[in-house]
Amino acid sequence: MGIIGALIIGALCGMFAGMIVKGHGFGCLGNIVVGLVGAGLFGVLFGSLNVFGNELANHLLGGTLGAIGLLLVIGLFTKSR
Repeated sequence: MGIIGALIIGALCGMFAGMIVKGHGFGCLGNIVVGLVGAGLFGVLFGSLNVFGNELANHLLGGTLGAIGLLLVIGLFTKSR
């Protein structure tokens, strides 16, 4: 996957994670960054397992799960509203 594809997948993952984890989003750009980092974390941890069946599902669902986890961890260390 190229850099443009990774940015699009990261943006979608960050957007989905921001919708799922209410109150811990960081705006559009912040969620894109969290999506990219979350997708990278999931890819490093579970990338070779082919958890969700195909490559696109692994990237989208795995990246979203990674971004959700990252948002929750970041939420533990930031001040609640």
